[in-house]
Amino acid sequence: MAGDELDDGDALEGRAPVWAVFGDLMTGLVGAFVLLLIGVLVMQMDLVASLESEIGKRREEQSRRVALEKALAVPLASGRVTLNEGRIGISGSVLFALNSDELRPDGRELLRSLVPPLRVYLAERDEMLMVSGFTDDRPIQQGNRRFADNLELSAQRALTVTRALIEEGLPPAQVFSAAFGPEQPVASNDAEEGRALNRRVEIAPVPKARADQEGGSRE
Repeated sequence: MAGDELDDGDALEGRAPVWAVFGDLMTGLVGAFVLLLIGVLVMQMDLVASLESEIGKRREEQSRRVALEKALAVPLASGRVTLNEGRIGISGSVLFALNSDELRPDGRELLRSLVPPLRVYLAERDEMLMVSGFTDDRPIQQGNRRFADNLELSAQRALTVTRALIEEGLPPAQVFSAAFGPEQPVASNDAEEGRALNRRVEIAPVPKARADQEGGSRE
């Protein structure tokens, strides 16, 4: 009997480490599960924060577009300007003759009509106006020695519009110019109709921080 009791004790002692290892294993698994759960929760929180930030940006952008559309209701109703994705578009033929950077009288009058609503819009926001010049992809006509290429023509046109806006009362610190030449066309250059659409000037409100990054010519 004593031998049997001794054998039972030895067996229990032999099994004890197995339960200890099993317990350690379960503790490790629970710890790993907790860490995984925490990681998932952190990722979800980051996703929610990112989504809320994106929604906020879209709401702000929509608010800006609505405010700009209201401010420009009269010029837009005239049909001589367009508003697309927050960018005010003006046909190059309204402002300039072909391959010229001299403002037409009607173009000057149009820019004059834009200044009051733009001033009201900018007064309520920490933004600036970026005046961008664009052309079609046709080379500058031979004999035109004023401009080396389309990029130079678009730059001078943007600068001319910028100066006109300032002369009509827009604060110089709130406007700058940029040139894109034939880049970023809005239509095909294969037909005259498309090329006419690509010859344009755009005026776009941008945050001042972005304006500093864009650089460009300032008046």
